[in-house]
Order: sequence, then structure tokens, then C-alpha cells
Amino acid sequence: MSSPSPVPAYTVLVFSQREQVLADVRTAVGRRLAGGLGRIEYVECADIDTLLGHIDGGGIDLAILDGEAQPTGGMGISRQLKYEIEDCPSVCLLIARADDRWLATWSLADGTLVYPLDALIAAKTVTDLIRDRAAGTPVRR
Repeated sequence: MSSPSPVPAYTVLVFSQREQVLADVRTAVGRRLAGGLGRIEYVECADIDTLLGHIDGGGIDLAILDGEAQPTGGMGISRQLKYEIEDCPSVCLLIARADDRWLATWSLADGTLVYPLDALIAAKTVTDLIRDRAAGTPVRR
């Protein structure tokens, strides 16, 4: 009798200086991906240097970036990552208004979530982005 295969873990980096945003992302997305895809391990950071260190170190499957972060916003960071990182993880931007999706497109983000978060939409968006990355679907460049 074979033992069950281990459940894969995916690493999601969440960038924001606001503790409430970090907590809201963890709560809305949860610890497990839909459809039995695996579990999520979170890495949180509040400054650009820490974020870049994690991205450069590899192992990040998805970066969720706060578009309202100060002084460096998630939109500018997203664009920088897409231009500078060869195997850039998927990027999802937290935006304050649905009308700001055009800015996320400029930022080369792979997805968006409107803040405050809808838990069903957040969980589905994160699952879809991680599923696409795991399947080798190209990310935006």
C-alpha cells in the first residue's frame, strides 16, 4: 500500500505596510487552494528591499502587491519585476477601485483584487494564478 503523495505548498508573498491589509489577504485567501491544489505558505514584507530579496531568492509562486503602498506602490514594483526578473512569479495587484484595472494592465500584473477583498473572488483569483504558473502558462511580459 502506497502512502498518499504529499500536498504541495505554494509560496505567496504579500507586500503592504498596512498590517490590516496583510491580515485581510490571509483571511480572504485562506491556507488552502481550491480544488485540492495544495496549501499556501505566506511570506509578508513591508519594504521594497525585503520584497526584492525574496523575489531574487526564488521560490515565490505569487506576489500580491498593495497598489496603495507608500512610498513605493505595488504598481511600480510590478512593472519593475516584470522587466527585471527572468522567471518572474505571477503578480496580483490589490487596487482600491475596479476602475484602476487599466493601471494594473500598465503594470503588467497578471491579476487584480479590489480592496476591500471579497473572499470568494480572492480565493479563486489566487488559485487561478497559481494553477497557471504551476502549469507553465506564460505570465505577462
